[in-house]
Amino acid sequence: MMFDTASTQSNLDCFLHCTTPTVKSQFLPKSEIRNLNRLWHPWEREKVEYFTLSDLWNCYDEWSAYGAGVPIVLNNTETLVQYYVPYLSAIQIFSGNSSLNGLREETESGDGERDSFSDSWSDESESDKLWRWDGSSSEDGGSEQDCLWHVNNRLGYLYFQYFERSTPYARVPLMDKINGLSRRYPGSMSLRSVDLSPASWMAVAWYPIYHIPMGRTIKDLSTCFLTYHTLSSSFQDMDPDDDIERPKKKRKEGEGISLSPFGLATYKMQGNVWVSGNSGRDQERLVSLLSVADSWLKQLRVQHHDFNYFTGIRRG
Repeated sequence: MMFDTASTQSNLDCFLHCTTPTVKSQFLPKSEIRNLNRLWHPWEREKVEYFTLSDLWNCYDEWSAYGAGVPIVLNNTETLVQYYVPYLSAIQIFSGNSSLNGLREETESGDGERDSFSDSWSDESESDKLWRWDGSSSEDGGSEQDCLWHVNNRLGYLYFQYFERSTPYARVPLMDKINGLSRRYPGSMSLRSVDLSPASWMAVAWYPIYHIPMGRTIKDLSTCFLTYHTLSSSFQDMDPDDDIERPKKKRKEGEGISLSPFGLATYKMQGNVWVSGNSGRDQERLVSLLSVADSWLKQLRVQHHDFNYFTGIRRG
Protein backbone atom coordinates (compact mmCIF):
# COMPACT_ATOMS: atom_id res chain seq x y z
CA MET A 1 0.00 0.00 0.00
CA MET A 2 1.35 3.40 -0.94
CA PHE A 3 0.25 6.83 0.27
CA ASP A 4 1.10 10.16 -1.26
CA THR A 5 1.19 11.76 2.20
CA ALA A 6 3.96 9.46 3.33
CA SER A 7 6.52 11.07 1.06
CA THR A 8 5.93 14.58 2.36
CA GLN A 9 4.64 14.13 5.91
CA SER A 10 5.97 12.36 8.95
CA ASN A 11 3.80 9.89 10.84
CA LEU A 12 3.10 12.53 13.47
CA ASP A 13 2.12 14.98 10.73
CA CYS A 14 -0.29 12.41 9.33
CA PHE A 15 -1.89 11.72 12.70
CA LEU A 16 -2.45 15.41 13.44
CA HIS A 17 -3.75 16.04 9.94
CA CYS A 18 -6.13 13.06 9.88
CA THR A 19 -7.60 13.77 13.33
CA THR A 20 -8.05 17.54 12.95
CA PRO A 21 -11.69 18.50 12.36
CA THR A 22 -12.43 20.98 9.57
CA VAL A 23 -15.78 22.55 10.35
CA LYS A 24 -18.25 24.05 7.93
CA SER A 25 -18.12 27.84 8.36
CA GLN A 26 -20.81 30.49 8.16
CA PHE A 27 -20.68 34.27 7.94
CA LEU A 28 -21.93 36.36 10.82
CA PRO A 29 -24.55 38.94 9.78
CA LYS A 30 -23.05 42.44 9.70
CA SER A 31 -25.67 43.62 12.17
CA GLU A 32 -24.21 41.21 14.75
CA ILE A 33 -20.54 42.03 14.20
CA ARG A 34 -20.77 45.28 16.13
CA ASN A 35 -22.19 43.40 19.12
CA LEU A 36 -19.21 41.07 19.51
CA ASN A 37 -17.32 41.16 22.80
CA ARG A 38 -14.31 43.38 22.01
CA LEU A 39 -12.21 41.73 24.68
CA TRP A 40 -12.63 38.44 22.83
CA HIS A 41 -12.66 39.88 19.29
CA PRO A 42 -10.50 43.04 19.42
CA TRP A 43 -9.81 43.26 15.69
CA GLU A 44 -12.02 45.01 13.16
CA ARG A 45 -13.26 42.82 10.33
CA GLU A 46 -15.74 43.34 7.56
CA LYS A 47 -16.53 39.63 7.57
CA VAL A 48 -16.55 37.27 10.52
CA GLU A 49 -16.70 33.51 10.04
CA TYR A 50 -17.92 31.14 12.70
CA PHE A 51 -19.09 27.57 13.19
CA THR A 52 -21.77 26.00 15.34
CA LEU A 53 -20.87 23.35 17.87
CA SER A 54 -23.30 20.94 16.19
CA ASP A 55 -21.30 21.25 12.96
CA LEU A 56 -18.11 20.61 14.92
CA TRP A 57 -19.50 17.40 16.40
CA ASN A 58 -20.62 16.26 12.95
CA CYS A 59 -16.93 16.09 12.02
CA TYR A 60 -16.53 13.34 14.62
CA ASP A 61 -19.61 11.35 13.57
CA GLU A 62 -17.94 8.97 11.11
CA TRP A 63 -14.76 8.82 13.20
CA SER A 64 -16.82 7.78 16.23
CA ALA A 65 -18.46 4.98 14.24
CA TYR A 66 -15.56 3.63 12.18
CA GLY A 67 -12.41 5.32 13.44
CA ALA A 68 -10.14 7.89 11.79
CA GLY A 69 -7.68 6.31 9.40
CA VAL A 70 -4.06 7.45 9.70
CA PRO A 71 -1.51 6.34 7.06
CA ILE A 72 1.74 5.28 8.72
CA VAL A 73 5.14 4.32 7.34
CA LEU A 74 7.15 1.63 9.15
CA ASN A 75 10.90 1.17 8.61
CA ASN A 76 10.80 3.61 5.67
CA THR A 77 9.18 0.96 3.47
CA GLU A 78 6.14 -0.82 4.93
CA THR A 79 2.92 1.19 5.00
CA LEU A 80 -0.42 0.65 6.69
CA VAL A 81 -3.47 2.53 7.94
CA GLN A 82 -4.04 2.68 11.71
CA TYR A 83 -7.56 3.55 12.90
CA TYR A 84 -8.29 5.58 16.02
CA VAL A 85 -11.62 6.20 17.77
CA PRO A 86 -12.18 9.61 19.44
CA TYR A 87 -13.55 9.96 22.97
CA LEU A 88 -14.49 13.19 24.72
CA SER A 89 -11.90 13.54 27.47
CA ALA A 90 -12.73 17.02 28.77
CA ILE A 91 -14.62 20.15 27.79
CA GLN A 92 -15.30 23.56 29.30
CA ILE A 93 -17.63 26.02 27.59
CA PHE A 94 -17.67 29.65 28.68
CA SER A 95 -20.16 32.01 27.06
CA GLY A 96 -21.00 35.68 27.41
CA ASN A 97 -24.63 34.92 28.23
CA SER A 98 -25.36 34.86 31.95
CA SER A 99 -28.84 33.39 31.36
CA LEU A 100 -27.20 30.25 29.96
CA ASN A 101 -25.26 30.02 33.20
CA GLY A 102 -28.50 30.21 35.15
CA LEU A 103 -29.88 27.34 33.09
CA ARG A 104 -26.84 25.29 33.99
CA GLU A 105 -27.33 25.86 37.72
CA GLU A 106 -31.05 25.11 37.53
CA THR A 107 -30.47 21.90 35.59
CA GLU A 108 -27.82 20.63 37.99
CA SER A 109 -29.73 21.43 41.16
CA GLY A 110 -33.10 20.18 39.89
CA ASP A 111 -32.95 16.53 40.96
CA GLY A 112 -29.91 16.53 43.22
CA GLU A 113 -28.76 13.17 41.93
CA ARG A 114 -25.35 12.29 40.59
CA ASP A 115 -25.35 10.05 37.56
CA SER A 116 -23.14 9.35 34.55
CA PHE A 117 -22.86 13.11 34.12
CA SER A 118 -21.50 13.62 37.64
CA ASP A 119 -18.22 14.96 36.31
CA SER A 120 -20.17 18.01 35.15
CA TRP A 121 -20.89 18.86 38.79
CA SER A 122 -18.87 20.92 41.22
CA ASP A 123 -19.25 21.83 44.86
CA GLU A 124 -17.88 25.31 44.27
CA SER A 125 -20.06 28.38 43.99
CA GLU A 126 -20.17 30.07 40.61
CA SER A 127 -18.13 33.03 41.80
CA ASP A 128 -15.50 30.62 43.13
CA LYS A 129 -15.32 29.02 39.70
CA LEU A 130 -14.83 32.37 38.04
CA TRP A 131 -11.97 33.21 40.37
CA ARG A 132 -10.41 29.80 39.79
CA TRP A 133 -10.55 30.03 36.00
CA ASP A 134 -9.05 33.51 36.05
CA GLY A 135 -6.34 32.70 38.57
CA SER A 136 -6.89 36.01 40.36
CA SER A 137 -8.56 37.17 43.54
CA SER A 138 -10.23 40.20 45.05
CA GLU A 139 -6.87 41.17 46.53
CA ASP A 140 -5.73 42.25 43.07
CA GLY A 141 -7.30 45.66 43.61
CA GLY A 142 -10.80 47.14 43.44
CA SER A 143 -13.96 45.80 45.01
CA GLU A 144 -14.96 42.18 44.63
CA GLN A 145 -17.93 43.22 42.48
CA ASP A 146 -15.69 45.18 40.13
CA CYS A 147 -13.25 42.29 39.86
CA LEU A 148 -16.04 39.78 39.28
CA TRP A 149 -17.41 41.97 36.49
CA HIS A 150 -13.94 42.06 34.97
CA VAL A 151 -13.59 38.27 35.20
CA ASN A 152 -17.01 37.76 33.60
CA ASN A 153 -16.01 39.97 30.71
CA ARG A 154 -12.66 38.25 30.23
CA LEU A 155 -13.68 34.62 30.58
CA GLY A 156 -17.45 34.70 30.39
CA TYR A 157 -19.83 32.47 32.32
CA LEU A 158 -19.16 28.76 32.70
CA TYR A 159 -22.03 27.10 30.84
CA PHE A 160 -20.94 23.57 31.53
CA GLN A 161 -17.91 21.34 31.94
CA TYR A 162 -17.27 17.63 31.66
CA PHE A 163 -14.24 15.56 32.64
CA GLU A 164 -14.16 11.88 31.73
CA ARG A 165 -12.86 9.58 34.49
CA SER A 166 -14.00 6.16 33.26
CA THR A 167 -11.55 3.55 32.03
CA PRO A 168 -11.14 3.51 28.23
CA TYR A 169 -13.17 0.29 27.93
CA ALA A 170 -16.12 1.85 29.75
CA ARG A 171 -16.31 4.95 27.55
CA VAL A 172 -18.58 5.64 24.62
CA PRO A 173 -17.30 7.32 21.44
CA LEU A 174 -17.30 11.11 21.31
CA MET A 175 -20.47 11.52 19.24
CA ASP A 176 -22.49 9.31 21.59
CA LYS A 177 -21.21 11.22 24.62
CA ILE A 178 -22.06 14.59 23.06
CA ASN A 179 -25.56 13.44 22.14
CA GLY A 180 -26.08 12.43 25.75
CA LEU A 181 -24.72 15.68 27.17
CA SER A 182 -26.78 17.79 24.75
CA ARG A 183 -30.01 16.54 26.30
CA ARG A 184 -29.05 18.33 29.49
CA TYR A 185 -27.03 21.13 27.91
CA PRO A 186 -28.67 22.06 24.57
CA GLY A 187 -26.16 24.88 24.13
CA SER A 188 -23.51 22.24 23.50
CA MET A 189 -25.14 21.92 20.09
CA SER A 190 -26.57 25.37 19.38
CA LEU A 191 -23.81 27.71 20.58
CA ARG A 192 -21.56 29.32 17.97
CA SER A 193 -17.82 29.82 18.12
CA VAL A 194 -18.34 33.60 18.26
CA ASP A 195 -20.45 33.12 21.39
CA LEU A 196 -17.63 31.41 23.27
CA SER A 197 -14.88 33.00 25.29
CA PRO A 198 -11.18 32.26 24.63
CA ALA A 199 -11.21 30.03 27.73
CA SER A 200 -13.46 27.47 26.02
CA TRP A 201 -11.65 24.27 25.09
CA MET A 202 -11.92 20.53 24.72
CA ALA A 203 -9.62 17.53 24.83
CA VAL A 204 -10.13 14.42 22.71
CA ALA A 205 -8.64 11.04 23.60
CA TRP A 206 -7.72 8.85 20.61
CA TYR A 207 -7.39 5.10 21.15
CA PRO A 208 -6.15 2.69 18.45
CA ILE A 209 -8.55 -0.06 17.40
CA TYR A 210 -7.09 -1.89 14.38
CA HIS A 211 -4.87 -1.43 11.35
CA ILE A 212 -5.02 -2.48 7.71
CA PRO A 213 -3.50 -4.73 6.59
CA MET A 214 -4.01 -6.82 9.71
CA GLY A 215 -2.17 -9.97 10.70
CA ARG A 216 0.35 -9.00 13.35
CA THR A 217 0.65 -6.92 16.50
CA ILE A 218 2.88 -3.86 16.26
CA LYS A 219 3.77 -2.44 19.68
CA ASP A 220 4.71 0.92 18.19
CA LEU A 221 1.06 1.39 17.18
CA SER A 222 -0.39 0.96 20.67
CA THR A 223 0.20 4.66 21.39
CA CYS A 224 -2.82 6.67 22.59
CA PHE A 225 -3.12 10.40 21.99
CA LEU A 226 -4.76 13.31 23.77
CA THR A 227 -5.39 16.37 21.58
CA TYR A 228 -6.35 19.82 22.89
CA HIS A 229 -8.45 22.26 20.87
CA THR A 230 -9.77 25.76 21.45
CA LEU A 231 -13.42 26.34 20.58
CA SER A 232 -13.65 30.13 20.38
CA SER A 233 -13.45 32.24 17.22
CA SER A 234 -10.90 34.33 19.10
CA PHE A 235 -8.24 31.84 17.97
CA GLN A 236 -9.59 31.37 14.47
CA ASP A 237 -6.98 31.18 11.69
CA MET A 238 -4.21 31.03 14.30
CA ASP A 239 -2.28 27.82 13.62
CA PRO A 240 -0.57 26.74 16.86
CA ASP A 241 1.88 24.64 14.88
CA ASP A 242 3.06 27.05 12.19
CA ASP A 243 6.32 25.92 10.68
CA ILE A 244 8.36 28.35 8.59
CA GLU A 245 10.09 25.46 6.84
CA ARG A 246 6.74 23.95 5.90
CA PRO A 247 4.55 26.89 4.92
CA LYS A 248 0.85 26.13 4.70
CA LYS A 249 -1.66 27.45 2.24
CA LYS A 250 -3.72 30.22 3.78
CA ARG A 251 -7.33 29.28 4.28
CA LYS A 252 -9.81 30.91 1.94
CA GLU A 253 -13.09 32.38 3.10
CA GLY A 254 -15.83 29.78 3.38
CA GLU A 255 -13.35 26.93 3.02
CA GLY A 256 -14.02 25.47 6.47
CA ILE A 257 -12.36 26.16 9.80
CA SER A 258 -9.71 23.69 10.98
CA LEU A 259 -9.29 23.24 14.71
CA SER A 260 -5.68 22.15 14.80
CA PRO A 261 -4.59 20.91 18.23
CA PHE A 262 -2.62 23.42 20.30
CA GLY A 263 -1.53 20.76 22.77
CA LEU A 264 -0.86 17.03 22.79
CA ALA A 265 -0.09 14.25 25.26
CA THR A 266 0.74 10.61 24.52
CA TYR A 267 0.53 7.28 26.35
CA LYS A 268 2.30 3.98 25.68
CA MET A 269 4.64 5.53 23.15
CA GLN A 270 7.17 2.88 22.18
CA GLY A 271 9.79 2.70 19.47
CA ASN A 272 10.43 5.58 17.10
CA VAL A 273 7.43 5.46 14.75
CA TRP A 274 6.20 8.86 15.96
CA VAL A 275 9.52 10.62 16.53
CA SER A 276 11.67 9.56 13.58
CA GLY A 277 10.28 12.04 11.06
CA ASN A 278 11.35 15.54 10.11
CA SER A 279 15.02 14.84 10.93
CA GLY A 280 14.25 14.34 14.60
CA ARG A 281 12.24 17.54 14.99
CA ASP A 282 9.06 15.59 15.75
CA GLN A 283 10.51 14.70 19.16
CA GLU A 284 10.94 18.40 19.92
CA ARG A 285 7.46 19.02 18.60
CA LEU A 286 5.93 16.46 20.95
CA VAL A 287 7.74 18.00 23.91
CA SER A 288 6.53 21.47 22.89
CA LEU A 289 2.89 20.40 22.42
CA LEU A 290 2.93 18.64 25.80
CA SER A 291 4.35 21.75 27.47
CA VAL A 292 1.64 23.96 25.95
CA ALA A 293 -1.11 21.61 27.12
CA ASP A 294 0.36 21.59 30.63
CA SER A 295 0.57 25.40 30.66
CA TRP A 296 -3.04 25.72 29.49
CA LEU A 297 -4.35 23.49 32.27
CA LYS A 298 -2.27 25.29 34.88
CA GLN A 299 -3.45 28.68 33.66
CA LEU A 300 -7.08 27.60 34.09
CA ARG A 301 -6.21 25.70 37.28
CA VAL A 302 -7.83 22.58 35.94
CA GLN A 303 -7.09 19.03 37.03
CA HIS A 304 -7.52 16.97 33.87
CA HIS A 305 -7.73 13.27 34.76
CA ASP A 306 -6.60 11.92 31.39
CA PHE A 307 -3.67 14.33 31.17
CA ASN A 308 -2.47 13.28 34.60
CA TYR A 309 -2.81 9.62 33.66
CA PHE A 310 -1.09 9.99 30.29
CA THR A 311 1.83 11.87 31.82
CA GLY A 312 2.19 9.59 34.84
CA ILE A 313 0.90 12.03 37.44
CA ARG A 314 -0.92 10.07 40.14
CA ARG A 315 -3.12 11.90 42.58
CA GLY A 316 -4.78 10.47 45.66
